[in-house]
Amino acid sequence: MKTLIATALILASSSSFASKASFNNDSCNADISGGVKITSTAIEFSRDKKALYKIVDNEMLYVNDNKIALSDSQQSLVTDYAMRIRSAVPQVKGIALDAIDLASDGVNLAFNELLGEGNDISAEIGAQLSEIRKEIDEGFTHHKDIYFDENGFSGEDFFNEDFEQRIESAVEQTVQNSIGSLMIAVGQQMLFSGGDMDAFETRMEDFGEKMEHEMESRSNEIETRSEELCQSVIAIDALEDQLTDEIIELKDFNLLTTKVMAKDRKDLM
Repeated sequence: MKTLIATALILASSSSFASKASFNNDSCNADISGGVKITSTAIEFSRDKKALYKIVDNEMLYVNDNKIALSDSQQSLVTDYAMRIRSAVPQVKGIALDAIDLASDGVNLAFNELLGEGNDISAEIGAQLSEIRKEIDEGFTHHKDIYFDENGFSGEDFFNEDFEQRIESAVEQTVQNSIGSLMIAVGQQMLFSGGDMDAFETRMEDFGEKMEHEMESRSNEIETRSEELCQSVIAIDALEDQLTDEIIELKDFNLLTTKVMAKDRKDLM
């Protein structure tokens, strides 16, 4: 019983989710010391709610509402910087949606094995995860402005500690409210096992290993894409460093800092 529930919770928990859906994992850690707002026409940078600079139509640079004259090389840097920031948004969205789908599938497999198809626990958890998935899907579109800072995305609870707690609660609260049904199901499974607790535990452990194997390939795919996102963020940070070095008006505006462990960097090369 503990093996089965633990497997479901691990798959659904956002400690696993967050490592794949945010700018922080074992190989990549990015600190943002300001805010970035992405609209259909501009990318605006701020600190402490004070506007710093913006890039309009991926090419025109404004500092304090003054358009900055750029050399050809500077223009290339500004455009590349803006395009890379925009391209990272669908990467984040895709990883987040796939991670939630993986968690949902893991929960369904686990509770369907114990309670049977169409059980209330799977349905309730699935509904809550589906609602979170819908919010992410609708929140990360080119039709909507996107804002993120050190506290998360869009001023909402996306990919921060509150968001992590929200996903954990979707599973834990439902399980707590359904403990009676779970105990009845365990009793029924024990009867089917002839009262042999060891046989029941073995069956659950075998199922957990099978589920883990089935989920592993999809989890590895998400992890690979997470590493690709990591490299995208590193490239954005490098471009920001070039901008602050080569455009004097931006010299005090370093908002992004990435840290990569040497071993992981070597593995990704």
